[in-house]
Amino acid sequence: MKFGDFPKAGSLDGVAGFRDYMTSLGLDMPCDDVVESGPASPLAAGLDVDGMQVGNRLGINPMEGWDCEADGRPSENAKRRWQRFGESGAKLIWGGEACAVRPDGRANPRQLVMAEHTQAGIAEMREGLVTAHRDAAGDDRGLVIGLQLTHSGRFCKPHDNRRFESIIAYHHPVLDRKFGVPADRAPISDDEIKRLVEDYVTAAKRARACGFDFVDIKHCHGYLGHEFLSAITRPGPYGGSLENRTRFLSEIVAGIRAEAPGLKIGVRISAIDTVPYRPDPTRSEPGALGPGIPEDYPVPYDYGFGVDRDDPLRYDLTEPVALFEILRRLDVRFVNISIASPYYNPHYIRPALYPPSDGYAPPEDPFIGVMRHIAVVRDLKRAHPDFCLMGSGYTYLQEFFPNVAQAVVRQGFCDIVGLGRMVLSYPELPLDILHGRGLKKKRLCRTFSDCTTAPRNGMVSGCYPLDAHYKKSEEFKTLARVKKPVASA
Repeated sequence: MKFGDFPKAGSLDGVAGFRDYMTSLGLDMPCDDVVESGPASPLAAGLDVDGMQVGNRLGINPMEGWDCEADGRPSENAKRRWQRFGESGAKLIWGGEACAVRPDGRANPRQLVMAEHTQAGIAEMREGLVTAHRDAAGDDRGLVIGLQLTHSGRFCKPHDNRRFESIIAYHHPVLDRKFGVPADRAPISDDEIKRLVEDYVTAAKRARACGFDFVDIKHCHGYLGHEFLSAITRPGPYGGSLENRTRFLSEIVAGIRAEAPGLKIGVRISAIDTVPYRPDPTRSEPGALGPGIPEDYPVPYDYGFGVDRDDPLRYDLTEPVALFEILRRLDVRFVNISIASPYYNPHYIRPALYPPSDGYAPPEDPFIGVMRHIAVVRDLKRAHPDFCLMGSGYTYLQEFFPNVAQAVVRQGFCDIVGLGRMVLSYPELPLDILHGRGLKKKRLCRTFSDCTTAPRNGMVSGCYPLDAHYKKSEEFKTLARVKKPVASA
């Protein structure tokens, strides 16, 4: 892709220039002129979440690791990443990273797995995070740590990073075609779902034994839990009505409550979808990806959650609002909001100027994508003020992140602001904001997407442009070769 269609955040003339540019885009982006520091800062305020005392309003979103040992145990790279999460000073660590509940559910052959032989290593990795947090923040008061439990569904790659071993909830006409799912592939059976529920419960019991405060039952990004939310065409007790489509979640919650009493439960959901995208072939050329355009899709579109079935390029919060009422009935009011999927519409979930190697050039100014994240969380929070909501999708704000993060918390748009890619390059960002130290602008993530391109091409995950640990690695040279055919400045 040739980059230059949209201005970079760093080129905007301070907060006033940022606000003027948001206005030119028609975005009502919350943004405070001055970022407060110290105990009076809105971002420093504590929060009671289901009896857990969270010490501030900055959190770390879970990211999918691609660098554990082949048997699912944490590697030295994974331990280092978790230590850096602890050093951040953020008081809510939502999941650390996605942890598969069984080996065949991994999204890559080096993903973390919760099992009997990995439990001690995961407990040690968690303790390393706590120790690093004490050293950086002075103590671990208000530190709440969860573990994200997942099964990757149609995006399983447990043995070979180049080959999907899909386990699907139903046949999706667009995704099946896009990712090569054969027509005779049987969706996961009701009996297999029951066994998988037991795997989640077993993993949750092990997470409690490791010392985690809560587990996240992952329902986002196109993985199996999320796919159940859109299983409208699936027959039987796990498809059709929203009540049936949330039965998988309900049974997991009931099992954890019965067998791991006291362990808190959260859910990360993709609250809205859109149709899968691809590069526009008429605007692609050697060394330049075309901007994203929708794949051909049927109407009515009965294959998404939180979409307008008659116009799936528009989102509709009717079902997400109804899902919250189901969560209320389950007594789960701790929700991390994301949107869409990095596999088939990455500009929605990760607004970025530079696409990953398997993506497409941004079809809209990435600031529009950031505002979409903020607006969805804002509207769900207004509909359910008694829920604790954590937001996502803020990294593209870059130097304006503190101003927007403070504003959304101060105005009650969300309770906790989540950071993902940004803390790979700049883990101390939360502490720098809270203590008024000023931003280290050279360490801000500029959304080069190397942290996605590298693992999608079989390399370990990390921030290659800005973290010297990865920049000095052999993988850095390999990454440079991989990127040459798909990127042009």
